[in-house]
Amino acid sequence: MGFGQGLSGLNAAAQNLDVIGNNIANSGTVGFKSGTASFADVYASSRVGLGTQVASINQRFTIGSVSSTGNQFDMAIDGASGLFRVTDPSGSVLYTRNGQFSPDKDGYLVNAQGYQLTGYEEGGTNLVPVRVPSGNIAPSATSTVTSKVNVDANAPLAVGTFDPAVPSTYTHSLPINVYDSLGNSHQMMQYFAKRPSEAATPDISEWDVYYRIGGQAVTDPVSGVERMRFDQGGRLVEPTAPVTVQMATVPGASPANALNFTVDYAGSTQFGGDFTFNFNQNGYPTGEYASMAIAADGSIVASYTNGETQSMGSLVLVDFANLQGLQPVGGNAWIETSTSGQPILGRPGSNGMARIKGQAVEESNVDMSQELVNMIIAQRTYQANAQTIKTQDQIMQTLISMR
Repeated sequence: MGFGQGLSGLNAAAQNLDVIGNNIANSGTVGFKSGTASFADVYASSRVGLGTQVASINQRFTIGSVSSTGNQFDMAIDGASGLFRVTDPSGSVLYTRNGQFSPDKDGYLVNAQGYQLTGYEEGGTNLVPVRVPSGNIAPSATSTVTSKVNVDANAPLAVGTFDPAVPSTYTHSLPINVYDSLGNSHQMMQYFAKRPSEAATPDISEWDVYYRIGGQAVTDPVSGVERMRFDQGGRLVEPTAPVTVQMATVPGASPANALNFTVDYAGSTQFGGDFTFNFNQNGYPTGEYASMAIAADGSIVASYTNGETQSMGSLVLVDFANLQGLQPVGGNAWIETSTSGQPILGRPGSNGMARIKGQAVEESNVDMSQELVNMIIAQRTYQANAQTIKTQDQIMQTLISMR
């Protein structure tokens, strides 16, 4: 019986050394989770045990260090909860913590094994492969302009009938670029002309605003002019709502739709100081795809050369009630089993899932110092079991040589 006990100890120690060696070999593998061998004794009806056996190989799903890589497609799960969901060419679903991805020839994000990363489609809950966008982003016509200005209360009145070519007929000018439905840029000039007050209340100051786009007067407001009024405190009292600006014929040869947007002067003032302005508009021209980034909440955001961004969907993370029930299949991936439970899906940062850190990866969680100590212990265990076999052999030799 002693030979069998020692042999079982040798086998168990050898498997333990295999596990430790595998951990050390994968100390540089991104997203690798180290394993430990669990042992159990073997008993029959006798009081003396029959040896040992490897009961299971458990993986430690502790978090590895997160390190920056600078690769726009790399990503790390910054927490304990969550696995990336990937699909192999046959459509089978696998799970991994390795966040090293790159686009394939069709633009899909894949790992080194060619497994496609999956996520939620934009605005929905369907799971689809994550794909790097291509081509141009569609332009957007200007629909809103904000034009917060301070006109000089001490400025002299404008002289004569307004003429953009005669500076004395207006007080201030402000150029703003607006965009038509095809993304073409058009310069809208706003000319502010201080006028004598025609209001019944003498403490109201009045300014006319003239609009020119491509040098042409707009069709709305009528005659291309709008009146602004300020009270004695320099506060804007008219217009109380954004001004609608329309131009039926777009300047130039562009077949774009008519220009139609509003100009909001809310917050404008008339103080005794220089003319100042703060403006913005929401239109933009077309732009080519430049880069892609993954936000902390898993949002997939594409950036374009025109400075605009566009959401392309969101990553999905997966968790399990029993991570130890997952079956490793190589390639730093696992598959679902009956003991792992069904996958729990969620967006990063919600439903208990960890957040995402872009342009970074999660390093292996192997503790080299601990593994080296474990290797020494396993080696000594192997030697001790070998010694029991040697001792048993000596006892057998003694018994055989007795006369």
